[in-house]
Amino acid sequence: MTRLLRPDVVLMDLHMPVKSGVVATREITMAQPTTQVLVLTTLDDDETVFEAVRAGAQAYLLKDATEDELLETIRGLRRGESRLTPQIARKVMDQFRLLAPGRDSVQSPADQPMVKSRPASRSPEEREGYGQELTEKEERVLSLITEGLSNRQIAQETSLAEGTIKNYVSRIMDKLHANTRTELAFITSRQRGNI
Repeated sequence: MTRLLRPDVVLMDLHMPVKSGVVATREITMAQPTTQVLVLTTLDDDETVFEAVRAGAQAYLLKDATEDELLETIRGLRRGESRLTPQIARKVMDQFRLLAPGRDSVQSPADQPMVKSRPASRSPEEREGYGQELTEKEERVLSLITEGLSNRQIAQETSLAEGTIKNYVSRIMDKLHANTRTELAFITSRQRGNI
């Protein structure tokens, strides 16, 4: 239907009979880059939020949103804004506060990132938007962030301290000019052509 009608905005439920709303969002945003997807759902768990954003959703509202909130979100999308329902925004803000580097987090020399250049095989489009080059370890942490892993899970996966991961996440956010993990997922998906 989006190919036929070419809508400006699609209201997307995540529970659908044939395919999930995340898959449908990904397909729509890839086939119709000018169509914006507003997720309207009852699901507010972190993993679902990140999956929808990675798939290309520009806004995420819960079904208890008022008619005015829904209409203002649609208008905001048309102005180029991204919107999150207050409950989701709170989760994102809480997560961001957890990422703030602690004063007592100290990196050991073994945890210091190694500097490397990006592989020559990357296209200019893939490099576009990066504020600075990411180190190999930062690339690995970013990859795990976009998979929806928490700092604790990333620490377990990489055998690094959780405080070290928080430092990496802060540096990655600085380099990519992102303020939240959701923005990181969105920027990364856009750079990799998933949005």
